[in-house]
Amino acid sequence: MAQKGFRVVAAVIQRDGKYLITQRRETASLPLLWEFPGGRVEPGETDLDALHRELGERLGASVTIGKPVAFRRHEYEEYCVELVLYEADLDSSALEPKRVKEYRWVPAEEFSQYPFPPADRQTLDDFQLLVGQGKKKKLPQA
Repeated sequence: MAQKGFRVVAAVIQRDGKYLITQRRETASLPLLWEFPGGRVEPGETDLDALHRELGERLGASVTIGKPVAFRRHEYEEYCVELVLYEADLDSSALEPKRVKEYRWVPAEEFSQYPFPPADRQTLDDFQLLVGQGKKKKLPQA
């Protein structure tokens, strides 16, 4: 069982039926895998604070963050990750790959063509049930 753990937040950003995904750099943990943009929540940060910071640091992006759309806890061999995906909208269209290798806009039906880390893949599977063929759907009210 994993001993240490951390929380990761990521943004689900849609434009024209496609979703923004980023590729990890060669020097990152789980190098060259793809993911929704985001990162680790640092001590003292809220999820929203972390997501704003990470998107700025990684893509030079400013976003408006909505509600959570998927959650997954995944145990890797040496650590555990709690991953939360949030709906988000870009405040501007300009993006710059600062702390990512690259970014792409991809339709949901093409996600399987990109290697994602295990926690992301499981969360992505949950998310795809909600979006169907790449169209945003509202979560049912609890």
